[in-house]
Amino acid sequence: MTAPDPVQRIRQDIQSMHAYAVQHSAGLLKMDAMENPHRLPPALQAALGERLGRLALNRYPDARVDDLRAALAAHAGMPEGYGLMLGNGSDELISLLAMACDVPGATILAPVPGFVMYAMSAQLQGLGFVGVPLTADFALDEAAMLSAIEQHRPAITYLAYPNNPTANLFDAAVMARLIAAVGRQGGLVVLDEAYQPFSSRSYIDVLRAEPAAHRHVLLMRTMSKFGLAGVRLGYMMGPKALIDEIDKVRPPYNISVLNYECGLFALEHAEVFAAQAQDLRTQRDRLLAALRELPGTRAWDSDANMVLLRVPDAAKTFEGMRALGVLVKNVSKMHPLLANCLRLTVGTADENAQLLAALQKSL
Repeated sequence: MTAPDPVQRIRQDIQSMHAYAVQHSAGLLKMDAMENPHRLPPALQAALGERLGRLALNRYPDARVDDLRAALAAHAGMPEGYGLMLGNGSDELISLLAMACDVPGATILAPVPGFVMYAMSAQLQGLGFVGVPLTADFALDEAAMLSAIEQHRPAITYLAYPNNPTANLFDAAVMARLIAAVGRQGGLVVLDEAYQPFSSRSYIDVLRAEPAAHRHVLLMRTMSKFGLAGVRLGYMMGPKALIDEIDKVRPPYNISVLNYECGLFALEHAEVFAAQAQDLRTQRDRLLAALRELPGTRAWDSDANMVLLRVPDAAKTFEGMRALGVLVKNVSKMHPLLANCLRLTVGTADENAQLLAALQKSL
């Protein structure tokens, strides 16, 4: 008798899913993942290496992680009465939110196209997901969002500020009305500010000015775009009573001693990373200007370290650029609104020049 296949113990919906795909980038100029291209100066590399070498790796993480929480709260200007929890990247926080809000019939709602982990976290946790299409210019469809909020009464509504992969900031007045509508339904709003270092605005100023109207709002950020993508550190702020409840589902010791010491070191040298972000904002403007000189393409305004570009044939252009050694992200199959769109990471001046040369040859 043949033994049953152990794979059948895996949930059927998991078996039918596709894993999150990370593109192979060996030997290529990596312009597909919105990473900060700048490394630490040699002196800081040496100082960090020495500091990490002194850590007690034989011990579990200790109260030093509280120092990181306090440092992040100060760096972000966290509103009074808020708490802060840490995640192994924003991805873990998104998963923990789905776990914490997993009650029968619960739904997660977000505009689409948007960050794929919102929908994936819902699916993995067995929650419903409602994606509300943006307009053709990637603005929030206020009427459709309000209707979906009324109909589905979502447990969590995600609003990315700026949005990924479209790189734009949504209209603040529309966001305010949507946030109020979710509050009337008793749901949570999560403002995802992953790209805050490159953005012209942050919603934290509104939260600080109007705390009573935002008792149901959480603000999520990451140190990945700050310049520590390899460290995996995300953090989420919100009214302390809310954070305390969500923090109960966080695994113990989810932030390693290496993670939190790297985070503390980076915050101690925040001016270095701020200068890097300023350079990338300057390079973004130059890249956008150059892209808009290319015939037959359209580049949208960006408040992040990426640019969304529509080309005549995304698949052909993507493969052409890859053959020339430049890796970008083909997002054209993610959603109908992204037809023939590529997402380009903003790099250094030299990297952007290489990207533009490969793009021109591949169009």
